[in-house]
Amino acid sequence: MKNFGLIGAAGYIAPRHLKAIKETGHNLVVAMDVNDSVGIMDSHFPEAEFFTEFEQFSGYVEDLKQTGQKLDYIAICSPNYLHLPHMKFALQNGIDVICEKPLVLNAEDLETLKRYEEQYGAKVNSILQLRLHPSIIALRDKVAAAPIDKVFDVNLTYLTSRGKWYLKSWKGFDEKSGGVATNIGVHFYDMLHFIFGDIKKNEVHYRDEKTSSGYLEYERARVRWFLSIDANHLPDNAVQGEKLTYRSIDIEGEELEFSGGFTDLHNQSYQNILVGNGYGVEDNRAAIETVAEMRNAEVIDFPVNAHPLLEKVKG
Repeated sequence: MKNFGLIGAAGYIAPRHLKAIKETGHNLVVAMDVNDSVGIMDSHFPEAEFFTEFEQFSGYVEDLKQTGQKLDYIAICSPNYLHLPHMKFALQNGIDVICEKPLVLNAEDLETLKRYEEQYGAKVNSILQLRLHPSIIALRDKVAAAPIDKVFDVNLTYLTSRGKWYLKSWKGFDEKSGGVATNIGVHFYDMLHFIFGDIKKNEVHYRDEKTSSGYLEYERARVRWFLSIDANHLPDNAVQGEKLTYRSIDIEGEELEFSGGFTDLHNQSYQNILVGNGYGVEDNRAAIETVAEMRNAEVIDFPVNAHPLLEKVKG
């Protein structure tokens, strides 16, 4: 049985990590979050220690180390801009990391993580669960089996409505979240790289605090993409759930269906990590470089390869 810590216990994604730790047969020793709405912990680890200040958490973890009860892993579900310092803390204490997406905000931070891994002998693992989805694996196999010179035409559309709170939280500040393309899109760009190979071109056609759109070329695909948290852009057939959402990946007129099958992907991620088959620092490089470039690229006003929804946004 491995011993875990968890940073960001009140976050949206934390319950998936709590469930994965529990269902893979391991133990949560300590958790922290600046917010104390963490009653979900009682469903999984009611005996776990909890702190609302990082200094208390770090002190507790270091005390465990001094008494020979060092944590094996720290799971990190904190805001994007805190991933790097929280990973550095774990690595400095010789503790392996399991970190949510995006691993970091900038490519140079990947080099920092590699230095820390080498210096302290601990390892970074990331959650790239879309790589484990059966539909995405099947598409990757289909692309690999296609003629080597075949380049696929793809439209990626993801709209997930968010209320006024979003822009007032850390998610609404580019320096903290990385912006819309990073915060809600980084796992899609990792998926595209995973399926279609190395990136060759990266254009941004529109970018504001709620919406981003552009064009990507990979070795095996030309991708027009559109991401938004603005409910005004949702089509009539948006899916009613926790929030109105529309997700579509169209590959030459054929829809990639992957709306289901997500329930156990964090569990599978943990199972792989625990046997030494997790996704590490370098596995994240392509997606991190992609979103960092999108954040800083000059916007092309009259693009040739515009996504169909861009005309609606620009009026």
